[in-house]
Amino acid sequence: TTADSKPLLVLENFIAGKFVPCSSYIDSYDPSTGDVYCRVPDSGREEVEAAVKAAKAAFPIWSSKSPLERSQILNKLADLIEHDLEAFAQAESKDQGKTITFARTVDIPRAVYNFRFFASSILHHTTECTEMATVGCVHYTSRAPVGVAGLISPWNLPLYLLTWKIAPAVACGNTVVAKPSEMTSVTAWMMCKLLEKAGVPPGVVNVVFGTGTKAGEALVCHPDVPLISFTGSTLTAQRITEKSAPHCKRLSLELGGKNPAIVFDDADLSQCIPTTLRSSFANQGEICLCTSRIFVQRGIYSEFLKRFVAEAKKWKVGNPSDPTVDVGALISKEHLEKVRSYVKKAQAEGARVLCGEGVDSLALPTGNQKGYFMLPTVITEVKDESCCMQEEIFGPVTCVVAFDTEEEVIERANSVKYGLAATVWSSNVGRVHRVARRLQSGLVWTNCWLIRDLNLPFGGMKASGIGREGARDSYEFFTEVKTITIKH
Repeated sequence: TTADSKPLLVLENFIAGKFVPCSSYIDSYDPSTGDVYCRVPDSGREEVEAAVKAAKAAFPIWSSKSPLERSQILNKLADLIEHDLEAFAQAESKDQGKTITFARTVDIPRAVYNFRFFASSILHHTTECTEMATVGCVHYTSRAPVGVAGLISPWNLPLYLLTWKIAPAVACGNTVVAKPSEMTSVTAWMMCKLLEKAGVPPGVVNVVFGTGTKAGEALVCHPDVPLISFTGSTLTAQRITEKSAPHCKRLSLELGGKNPAIVFDDADLSQCIPTTLRSSFANQGEICLCTSRIFVQRGIYSEFLKRFVAEAKKWKVGNPSDPTVDVGALISKEHLEKVRSYVKKAQAEGARVLCGEGVDSLALPTGNQKGYFMLPTVITEVKDESCCMQEEIFGPVTCVVAFDTEEEVIERANSVKYGLAATVWSSNVGRVHRVARRLQSGLVWTNCWLIRDLNLPFGGMKASGIGREGARDSYEFFTEVKTITIKH
């Protein structure tokens, strides 16, 4: 029990439609206080084995259901989560450190929409057919679910990204073994409580909690899991690729980013500045799509910087459950130290920190003094080859630098190993198209950020991943295609 003697929340694995206790547990912390608030199963090979066995057993019945039957069940699950939206939002905020506002308006509504979206899209896929009259043949394709899908999701958008994997996997007729991050497992566990009521048969969705090195590795190495969908770090993805190679698994890897924002001198700053603040600092900067390099054309550089820093200083950091707070707590003490170390490195290299970490003082409420908080931080006069401009920081830190020409900024924006997302700010339509085409990036937003149509492909280039997810792309990933030829 905790100091105030409230019993700790203890989670259990969800296997074959039942909650199953684990032989050992790990502590999970409330990032806003630094206290242990929950215990999470420390699963390994044994638990993964049981979950895979349950998923395999459930596969024949689930895969033989019609898309409409599966669609109705997913819609029911969406309704149940939506009905408990406030409880889910409170849990997500406490577990992850994000603001209650962000959890209420982004995380949980999007998790609900993920189920509704794939419940609908699964009804509208068609297969191909061609005719070869000269040889009297008709060819057509059919698609079938692959089998047991291994789904590994990260800690930054816990339920949002877990459901983005579960929904298409089960909509296509696969059964799943999911492993959420051990740091943010509560909302996945809450979702498991609703599965039976939604009509999901036992074994279709199994959730095994634990670390990447134990539970994650057991899932990736399991011979009966033909497919792995992973969102997380590039380093972990390299390990997943190596471990799954002997089994020739199909992989979908959504990895990190070092996303540029390019602000041309004809940009509308009244739109650009508030949006770029959000794209830099939303969810504490813990979104793979966040902007961490801002290139501003020299003509407006000083005006942009002055206005951007002034607005960044207005962002309120504090208790995530306070609805007036803009920035919550970072996920862990280790992560906070890592993010801070980048600011120190930048200063050591001669860069200037204009606001935030080490420059402004952070006043926190009494109960949050030991939490993992950091002010929105803006760095300037930083070289392109600096680690702050090359490596993913994944915190409320952004670098602002000047550029002169279109040609130069494209080259500089592309000069990192990542290629996930980019934003371009300009009122010149021709330039917007030219620049968007040449950026090495899976997603390019112009004069906006994070506006998503789930029908369209999502994913990155270079070290930002392999594969795409979206209505059609997820359908293709989670099914096997067969070409059938009939001679008549």
